[in-house]
Amino acid sequence: MKKSDKKIDNALREALTHVCETALESVDGFVWLTHLVNYNAFPNSLKIICVFKTDLALASAYDAKQDDYLCSLINNKLGDVNIKLSKLRQQVSFDTEEACERSHAGKWNERLKKFTLH
Repeated sequence: MKKSDKKIDNALREALTHVCETALESVDGFVWLTHLVNYNAFPNSLKIICVFKTDLALASAYDAKQDDYLCSLINNKLGDVNIKLSKLRQQVSFDTEEACERSHAGKWNERLKKFTLH
């Protein structure tokens, strides 16, 4: 990893840690988030996956517009560290632990392969 990539990675992790901490307190059913990135195509390659405990929790979050809230929170926190996403809604995805267990036997490393990096 290049030195400049390491700086971006640190800022990205710091911003997303703040998002996660806030979401854990304010979004019912939210449990964690992760990100995937190819620094050769940053920031367009960045994918952020917000994970909920159950399918029902995610459906309830959609009903309550918590997906919009999370996208706004992500956008604001990334903006705080000068990371701008031009296609935010396409770069933020939502998933559930229940769905991973059902289709990938709980193996997130396999499930995350479905999120394509450019």
